[in-house]
Amino acid sequence: MGTYAAVVLAGGAARRMGGLDKPALPVGGRPMRDRVLAAVSDATPRVLVGAADAVPAGVRVVREDPPGGGPVAAAAAGLALLDPDVSVVALLAADLPLLTRAAIGDLLKHLEPETPDTEPAGGRSALAPPDRSGSALAPPDRSGSAPAPPDRGGSAPAPPDRGGSAPAPPARVGLGGEREPDGACFVDGDGRRQSLCGVWRVAALRAAVHRLTVERGGSLSGAPVRALLADLVVREVAWSGEGPPPWFDCDTDEDVRRAEEWAR
Repeated sequence: MGTYAAVVLAGGAARRMGGLDKPALPVGGRPMRDRVLAAVSDATPRVLVGAADAVPAGVRVVREDPPGGGPVAAAAAGLALLDPDVSVVALLAADLPLLTRAAIGDLLKHLEPETPDTEPAGGRSALAPPDRSGSALAPPDRSGSAPAPPDRGGSAPAPPDRGGSAPAPPARVGLGGEREPDGACFVDGDGRRQSLCGVWRVAALRAAVHRLTVERGGSLSGAPVRALLADLVVREVAWSGEGPPPWFDCDTDEDVRRAEEWAR
């Protein structure tokens, strides 16, 4: 698909792990957030939303508004740092230590325009079904707020204009006359969406952020991911590659131990 950007969300509360800086926990000798950033090393730019003492060279760091305001507020802050010409972004949780570049490439293929000789493989489109962004092993809580850690990356740019509705991006229509997907994300073995392990068209996400900001009276704090994606066409992709599931997220100490075993 060519170039894409990546926004990695690292501001969760980690309540089930005692409020630790979960993305900084090592798996296979590397912080989880660094493993996620490595999986998108070819993305331009790479944006980390959350507090971080040190990040790989070239990674932009920003905080959500308010700090600890949840994944939608964090996504909005990350999108605001993308250059105008960026059309596709990987939106990822920072606790996906088993994510690989091959998995990201698989998702990106599902946003490529269809041609007469190709059809989407291994995925299915669904128009605004309920978001199911939990893991089969430990459903994540991505919508809670966290105490504000020290702001090391500057404040997030102002949220979208709150005085009216934003025009929706032009619908993309495929060869069969159906609307092309606005994004693609993995689903686990039970068919539950892993929405924070996906790739999305930036225009569609920005329009969704604006819509939700208006609907919520100007604040995205505590907004659930399912509300952000409610009007988007999402292609659900089952992982068919080798190795552990790339969407496996670490919400408990046991999850971290399992990830360590896989990472050996």
